[in-house]
Amino acid sequence: MFLLYILLVAISVYLYLKWNFSYWDRCGFESIEKNIPFGALDSVRRNKRSFGLAIYDAYLATTKPFVGIYLTLRPALLVRDAQMAHDILVKDFAHFHDRGVYVDEKHDAMSASLFAMEGQKWKQLRSKLTASFTSGKLKAMFGTAEAVADKMMAHLNEKIPEGGSAEVDMKALMASYAIDIVASTIFGLEVDSFSNPDNIFRTISREVNAPTPKNILRGTTSFLYPKVEKFFNRLGWPIDGIERMQKLVHETIDLRDEKHMVRRDLLQLLLQLRNTGKISTDESDWSAEKTSKIDSIESLSKDNIAAQLFLFFVAGYETSASTAAFTLYEVMQNPSVLEKLLEDINETLAKHNGEINYDSIQDMKYLELCVMETTRKYPALPLLNRMCNRDYPLPNTNLVLRKGTQVIISLLGIHRDADYFPNPLEYQPERFTEEFKNYTPAAFMPFGEGPRQCIGKLLLNKHKIAWLISLAFLAARMGKLNVKIAIVKMLTNYKLEARHQKRELEFHVHGIPILPKGGVPVKLSRKH
Repeated sequence: MFLLYILLVAISVYLYLKWNFSYWDRCGFESIEKNIPFGALDSVRRNKRSFGLAIYDAYLATTKPFVGIYLTLRPALLVRDAQMAHDILVKDFAHFHDRGVYVDEKHDAMSASLFAMEGQKWKQLRSKLTASFTSGKLKAMFGTAEAVADKMMAHLNEKIPEGGSAEVDMKALMASYAIDIVASTIFGLEVDSFSNPDNIFRTISREVNAPTPKNILRGTTSFLYPKVEKFFNRLGWPIDGIERMQKLVHETIDLRDEKHMVRRDLLQLLLQLRNTGKISTDESDWSAEKTSKIDSIESLSKDNIAAQLFLFFVAGYETSASTAAFTLYEVMQNPSVLEKLLEDINETLAKHNGEINYDSIQDMKYLELCVMETTRKYPALPLLNRMCNRDYPLPNTNLVLRKGTQVIISLLGIHRDADYFPNPLEYQPERFTEEFKNYTPAAFMPFGEGPRQCIGKLLLNKHKIAWLISLAFLAARMGKLNVKIAIVKMLTNYKLEARHQKRELEFHVHGIPILPKGGVPVKLSRKH
């Protein structure tokens, strides 16, 4: 009887897998090789590719505009056509307004970040946060970022003697820079990751990003199996780093409430939102004193605030650090680009009396092109995901994408597709100028597109109506500003020594973001 039971279980599992992995065939869609039971993520299981790179491999495995894939047991539609991807994110947003990842605000407030929230609650909080990243607010935070950049220069000067040179892991250096900025501009806390690499924020970062079995499992369930993740949290099994961040935010909020402290940072704006029901449009108003009448945002708890800050921290510092490091690596390998960038920086600073400030940084046009090209070649997040919220007839076909189906867009695939960006591995900032413009505009979406793209990305439609949109990672404008400050400081103080032979970076096999394997080596020598 025992052997019969085992046989029946084995047959049941076999039939279920065959049925599950025939989903796309039953729906009339083409699909790529199934690799039962891990699907497109089989290389992740074998520790050969990261999640993002596995999706990139699936992108390269076909030339179809869209194709069915399997993320282990979960069917998903991989959209390869840039215009279709753009329409899903923008024009047809009503069909795809949620991400379909784990969120359980009632029992796990820390899960309710703007990245994961759904429906009306997401829309409400998004609309309240639109005042957070105005130019005036960013200007107020500029001094903090510049001070950290100067601290980074002092740290390098201690490592590299006058007249000497050294190879520096730019990714590690920029991680310290970005974490210190995030700690100050988001939490209002001063840390020095250059002299104290074991501070609370570095500790949280290491806990969250460590490729431990637990982190891999919880990352998978959060993204692919929200109900399983909900079960884990109901068991009281926390994700590493979450409780430490939760405690830190609670203590900081209590201190500000008790002392009536006012700081010019993101936490202050969230406290202002909690206490007054809105974020002030007055650039000089950072007060968070409670008013007699406040709307439903009064329910914004300490944990809700902590959830937003945790998302800003985890996504923000990594995005800024990687973009700055990758930019310096690429301009080092392309002397003609470096020459134009230095010319742009020097000429712009001359117009601004040699001052590095918010206006002079914003005036550096070629620097902007370089950052755009970096985020094209190395998108901060190599994929985007959306949930089909109601049946969606695919354009120009007789196929219907069913409600509840996950949609995956490989940004790394689209951004490195020669059909959209000629010579995609070549670093060509000029491709974004009006003069050359040899790329497909719909294909460039480094921070996503539509109402769920990065909250800090300011878009103007054809009627020039400005609108700020939702949070996927640290606000694009704030992150980009920090990246530019780091690059300008680095190039005005140090020379980059070009390699004799170009080399493409290799990437780690862990996590979703593209993380450089062995760091980002850049050889520096001090300017006299």
